[in-house]
Amino acid sequence: MHEVIVYSRVGCHLCDVVKDTLAHLESEAAFRWSVIDIDTDPELRQRYNDEVPVVFINGRKAFKYHMDSAQFLRALASRH
Repeated sequence: MHEVIVYSRVGCHLCDVVKDTLAHLESEAAFRWSVIDIDTDPELRQRYNDEVPVVFINGRKAFKYHMDSAQFLRALASRH
């Protein structure tokens, strides 16, 4: 099972698009995902402030700003 983490923040339209895409794909691929609000941690806010949303797959950065369904499924397949 792949682990997907989305670094996000409240009020971020691009973050909402990425989260909607992941919710839609849950039934099509084997992955678990979670969202971390960068504004709850000063270190995360400093690291990702200008990059959200940032998507990690199995601990490796895969996307920032944008991600569509096809890109995500390709990235997921390449992360054995």
